[in-house]
Amino acid sequence: MNYSDPANLAVIACPGGEVFADEVIVHLKKGYRRNIEKLAAELSRRYSMESAEVIKRINFINEIVSFAPHPHGNGEKFSTPRFKVPARFTCFANGEVKAEILESIRGKDIYIIQDVENHYPVNFCGDTKKVLSVNDHLMMIFVTVDAARQAGAQRVTVVLPIFPYSRQHKAKGREGLTASRIGKMLENLGVNHVITLDIHSRDIVNAFTGMRLENLHASYQIIRTLSKMAGILNDDFVVVSPDTGAVDRNKFFATTLKKPLALLYKERDYSRISKDAADNNIAEIKLLGNVQGKTAFMADDMLGTGGTLLKGMKILKDNGASRVICSISHPLFSGDALSYFDQAYKDGLFYRIIGTNAIYQEEVLKREWYISVNITSLFAQIISRLHQHLSLSSLLDNREIINRLLQDNPQITPTGDQGGSNENNPPAG
Repeated sequence: MNYSDPANLAVIACPGGEVFADEVIVHLKKGYRRNIEKLAAELSRRYSMESAEVIKRINFINEIVSFAPHPHGNGEKFSTPRFKVPARFTCFANGEVKAEILESIRGKDIYIIQDVENHYPVNFCGDTKKVLSVNDHLMMIFVTVDAARQAGAQRVTVVLPIFPYSRQHKAKGREGLTASRIGKMLENLGVNHVITLDIHSRDIVNAFTGMRLENLHASYQIIRTLSKMAGILNDDFVVVSPDTGAVDRNKFFATTLKKPLALLYKERDYSRISKDAADNNIAEIKLLGNVQGKTAFMADDMLGTGGTLLKGMKILKDNGASRVICSISHPLFSGDALSYFDQAYKDGLFYRIIGTNAIYQEEVLKREWYISVNITSLFAQIISRLHQHLSLSSLLDNREIINRLLQDNPQITPTGDQGGSNENNPPAG
């Protein structure tokens, strides 16, 4: 973070992304304070000054260069920047939306955060609450980006924990490539960066010419959660790819954990449209590999109605898997998915589902079978490094910190490198 001018970094939260943005800001503040304390200690040692005097001078310089409109306190303690810019969002009777930024952001590095899959009531203009669709949330991003550009922002980054329309990334017939079109719209509005998690297809990135997309993955957080589950990684453990599209993602887990890799091969009937978990277009599933008496782990990027995952769980149990654990980057749980998974858990089809908080959820958090992992710290680190123009490599390729985690965990006993060679870049998930 640019510690000489901490007020230059600013976050604007769209209505759907308020909760995620607030958690990111908590981590930004902790990171700022942690690093500024290290800086103060080093300056105190180097120049033989009292720590209190160093702190006072840092606050003095920050207040001069940032022109902050709010008081920072008595100057004797570290002043943590607010980061969050106040904004007002209006939804008119005819469905139009408007974004108003309530203080100057001229010359600032702006990060606009939005959760397009937040389908719980969000606040507009005081106490007014409204449930928004993906399209509503998307339009809210457009008007906020436009407001930020009109207000003189130096750089605009859009933070999308889930990229909208990402499943529409290839055309089999007369259909649009809507995922890339969304990116083009953001690019044409003047967005410099997009930060997202585990994008459904890397092909989407190829549609951009000037805008850069940073694709994060939660593999470290997921493996850390698995390592805390007693006896899981120490047991007979096999990684299973739920379909051919998820092979790279699951190969990464298998190679990193040094466990065998299996595959569920699915035949789909594309003349049918998946409606819910019970009525989908999967015609047949075949298991390639051995799960007999083992804990089977499947990683996927998105859970919609959940039909394909439930069928996969049943195949694994029918083939003798002792336990089934799944990790999901984007736990949508669309339609009646929760009731289907509740029943599947009662029937013993799976042990746990690990999901991220990339999507705001309330109901699923109450389930015994669901474990939520927090990825806001990862997003905060990426934002901080982007703001400082620092390398993101160690965060985008996290194999080193995963290896340290596994080495420090005495309960993990690798079974040999049966997962194949590692890829140059770890897949999202």
